[in-house]
Amino acid sequence: MKRRDFLRNSLLGTAGLSALGGLANAAVAAPAASVPLKLTILHTNDMHSRIEPFPDNGGQWAGLGGMARRAALIKEVRAQEPNVLLLDSGDIFQGTPYFNFFGGELEYKLMSQMGYDASTLGNHDFDNGLDGLLRQLPNATFPFLIANYDFSKTPLAGRFAPYKVFEKQGLRIGVFGIGIELSGLVADKNFGQTAYLDPVAKAREMAAQLRGPERCDLVICLSHLGYKYESTKLDDRKLAAQVSGIDLILGGHTHTFMDVPEAIASPDGHATLINQVGWSGINLGRLDYEFSTKKKRAGLASAAVMPVRAAC
Repeated sequence: MKRRDFLRNSLLGTAGLSALGGLANAAVAAPAASVPLKLTILHTNDMHSRIEPFPDNGGQWAGLGGMARRAALIKEVRAQEPNVLLLDSGDIFQGTPYFNFFGGELEYKLMSQMGYDASTLGNHDFDNGLDGLLRQLPNATFPFLIANYDFSKTPLAGRFAPYKVFEKQGLRIGVFGIGIELSGLVADKNFGQTAYLDPVAKAREMAAQLRGPERCDLVICLSHLGYKYESTKLDDRKLAAQVSGIDLILGGHTHTFMDVPEAIASPDGHATLINQVGWSGINLGRLDYEFSTKKKRAGLASAAVMPVRAAC
């Protein structure tokens, strides 16, 4: 689909990296199957309303990004792979005039057209306040998952689930969301009486629920905490080191460009992988997991950073 057609239809509706076999200790319990099963995870973060590519005079990012181009990449991967999850780690809103004019409507509609499976909430997703976020939710066909924000005393009460389980060819993949503390980062009036819950405690609760009663083979955290801080402020690396049972943290907030995922030892000794792919839709992240036929722990078979650029 041409970019202008992609945008018009929505408004009317209102460099691969090499295989990383060495990262195989992202612990998951593999289901029985006659042949190894493959799961492909595509992910983004901090899109910041970047609908169009950066202009040719856009400096370091000139010509990169654009939602129509990303849609084409996603379509290509789905044509090649049977089991794909498309996830986002928040800060969908704010950064271009598209947000100023449409308030997030276009972003959600385009992501829905691309078939996103889930996202979490970033701090900038509150930039038009709770009512502004509420107005845009009907434009998203995918859920927003957030475990550590309590919206019970706000207009968003009951609008979000803490986690969701996806099934792909017999695999059960549990996905939950963890958000950054809004106080001091977002204007008080924009998040109102939203209560911030301890992210470590909630992550432990989610991992236990997904590993236990939900019988998940892979557990993914969509985080908007940020990748790494030198201070004691909680980040993805600290979360991974304190919580067992998470296989993969897909991060956001710090706009970190990671060439390969980082493995962090969790308290039970298994590795949690962390990945983040920059900002503004410049890259599409790809992680391919393989599950063996003998119910052994499976892991990451390959990882790639796919630049979103015009076709040659």
